[in-house]
Amino acid sequence: MTSRPARAVWFAVALGVGVLYLVISVVFGSLAGNAATTAGRTRWRMAAWLISGVPFLAQIVFERLRLRNRPTDSAWHAAVAAGIGGFLLAVAATVNKMSSGSLDARYAVALVAWPLLTGVPAFVVALAVSLIVRPRT
Repeated sequence: MTSRPARAVWFAVALGVGVLYLVISVVFGSLAGNAATTAGRTRWRMAAWLISGVPFLAQIVFERLRLRNRPTDSAWHAAVAAGIGGFLLAVAATVNKMSSGSLDARYAVALVAWPLLTGVPAFVVALAVSLIVRPRT
């Protein structure tokens, strides 16, 4: 059973990483949107993926080595962070669309779909990484 402080630590980390995913997405999305060419947009999007990988891997390593969580717990926590990031990005997209006055039902669907579309694959990848990263015994 996880103690209350340990629960607070992993959730605080997941929340912080989720917010970081939002910031990376918004910044690099803006850079991609301002790119002069399709190749430039693609490079900015790939850079966003690579940079997002840093907090993803750091969270897993922290969970496994510092908090000494089991691989499934570490993967679940990384998936929660990705889901939070997806949800925050859906909220940002909804707010942006609301400001233009043309909101439709797809944005309500995005509030549920984006966390799932980011969280589920994140769990699978995080589980694989968590099985590789092992604390010293």
